[in-house]
Amino acid sequence: MIAFSRLDLAIASPSLAPLAAPIDREHLARMTLGERSLEREVLGLFDRQAEIMLGRMSKSAPAVAAAAAHTLKGSARGIGAWRVANAAEAVELAAAGPSGEYKTALGTIKEAVDEAKTAIAEMLRSN
Repeated sequence: MIAFSRLDLAIASPSLAPLAAPIDREHLARMTLGERSLEREVLGLFDRQAEIMLGRMSKSAPAVAAAAAHTLKGSARGIGAWRVANAAEAVELAAAGPSGEYKTALGTIKEAVDEAKTAIAEMLRSN
């Protein structure tokens, strides 16, 4: 049996309250152990991966898009990009449903990724 402390659960789960920022900086700092160079590296990797996964989602069949969304969801959770993670999960779920919901989910994830990428660019400029 695996035991989790309260700290483990707090790090693994986003706040239930809506976050105003596209990137949860406190979560990112916890995940990178407060190391600025690692934070910059992780943000840069996410930025590139998000662009690639978004491209795959827009050009692929729903099943392939769902797999790309799943990958992006995990990465987004790692840096505290909760809106991207939630939008990616919506793509995963919508991929098996009506095409209207799927197209809406693709639009939503594009907006969330664009917002996160803008925030990342600002964070990388200011650090």
